[in-house]
Amino acid sequence: MSARPVPLLVARAVTAGYGKLDILHEVSLAVNAGEIVSIIGPNGAGKSTAFKTIVGFLRPRQGTVSFNGEDITGLRPDLVLRRGLAYIPQGRIVFPQMTVLENLEMGAYIERKRGRVVAALERVYALFPILFERRGQRAGTMSGGEQQMVAIARALMTSPKLILLDEPSLGLSPKFVTLIFDKLVEMKRAGFTLTVVEQNATRALGIADRAYVLELGRNRFEGPGSRLLADPEVKRLYLGG
Repeated sequence: MSARPVPLLVARAVTAGYGKLDILHEVSLAVNAGEIVSIIGPNGAGKSTAFKTIVGFLRPRQGTVSFNGEDITGLRPDLVLRRGLAYIPQGRIVFPQMTVLENLEMGAYIERKRGRVVAALERVYALFPILFERRGQRAGTMSGGEQQMVAIARALMTSPKLILLDEPSLGLSPKFVTLIFDKLVEMKRAGFTLTVVEQNATRALGIADRAYVLELGRNRFEGPGSRLLADPEVKRLYLGG
């Protein structure tokens, strides 16, 4: 019998929120290396709050977060980044006056060896050929979908062990939604591990090895993405089925 994989990320019974208000109530989740794990649920379920707690913008009141075998509970975001955990917040945050190339180089600001930056650029351009073509264009003049590609590619510049993507398809045209989800699958094939918070539950479950459903800040369902996609209760409550 093969040994179960040791999870890369484990959040255990995490309670967290803003001020005195708890948004998460003993939420637990785990991510194994090489997986795509999706987190879905209605607005206000605590999905983005879970990410902010994992990367250190919020300190949990209870529970622990461990990454790559280390306890990172409440660690500052910049220190979490240096351990190989990248976070892409919702809203396509780019430096609008900078070129695509300058945006990407900003993503590698903790990398001191020029050779590694060049190698990271080559890997990013292989995943996103359009960014190579537009490398001299100001990011602020690009479409929403193109800006989202810049934001994702910038996070890849440090060769992270895990990437947290918060609502990558938010506000994008259907064409770019399809493109972004295709790129997430491509990133997995290239060896990246991804955790995705996403309103588009059907799409998110469709690419997920495993998924979690949060509701009112608590774990409601979890399991393989394909199983949750076919689950009548999940369909009825979250997929409009």
